[in-house]
Amino acid sequence: MRYTVENDELRLTVDSHGAEAVSAVNKRTGAEMLWQADPAVWGRHAPILFPYTGKLTGGRLEAKGRTYAGGQHGFARDVEHALVRQEADTLVLELRANEETLAKWPYAFVLRSTFRLEGKTVHHTLCVENPTEEELRFGIGYHPAFNVPFDGAHTITDYEFRFDALESPLCVSARPDGLLNGTDYYLARNTKTIPLTETLFDNDSHCMVNLRSHTLALVEKDSGRQVRCNIEGYPYVLIWSSANAKPWRFVCIEPWHSLPGEENGPLAWDQRPCAASLAKGESWSTTLSTTFDR
Repeated sequence: MRYTVENDELRLTVDSHGAEAVSAVNKRTGAEMLWQADPAVWGRHAPILFPYTGKLTGGRLEAKGRTYAGGQHGFARDVEHALVRQEADTLVLELRANEETLAKWPYAFVLRSTFRLEGKTVHHTLCVENPTEEELRFGIGYHPAFNVPFDGAHTITDYEFRFDALESPLCVSARPDGLLNGTDYYLARNTKTIPLTETLFDNDSHCMVNLRSHTLALVEKDSGRQVRCNIEGYPYVLIWSSANAKPWRFVCIEPWHSLPGEENGPLAWDQRPCAASLAKGESWSTTLSTTFDR
């Protein structure tokens, strides 16, 4: 089921399958600003990553005395979420542990997604609750994809990623198979900008760690039009596009609170680095605020 909320500036549509934003329209221009999930390129829009980000070591995890197979980015993006509340500019969806999720990850949890519009900004809050477990450990992240170019008069080289502080973005490497390999590299040094070039994502994503900046934007250089994400408080921020999209038709800005598994890392769930560890009755939340100044 798809639900739509709007204000004077934006019309946002969210699918209950995955609690995934599937459309963000500028009401003044009619422009669609989210990637429209062409299956020949990349068949998603803005998936939620939970209860882990990236791949699992060996494609599996060990928890509560059993081994579970797992794909990339967890399962929240692939299951139905229930509608809790819909108002003019606010939408709340919820996923609770059920037979389908327990077959993939043996923990009770509540994952609540709140989408709220404020002017040109979409605030997307993810809240995780531990209802009954002695300990609930999890990873979590965002993966929105934004259309580029913004119009037919521009090409991808007219765009850049722009920080609001001087950065020398250090990246951890998960090449070539999506698992951390223990190496790192600098994407750039002493700069506020990363140009969007035709080769930027030839070797997949770039996972930047411990940025100083509060925001990271995709900016059209001649006009200043931009999509800006508030990344403050996120230890990891990735940028990515699919190799199937060349010339790039979308780019992702992905704030994460956890990392993929390691090439030779542990399979035990309680040894995997996590975003948070909740005692019974505790909750944790994070918000991605995205402003569409375009």
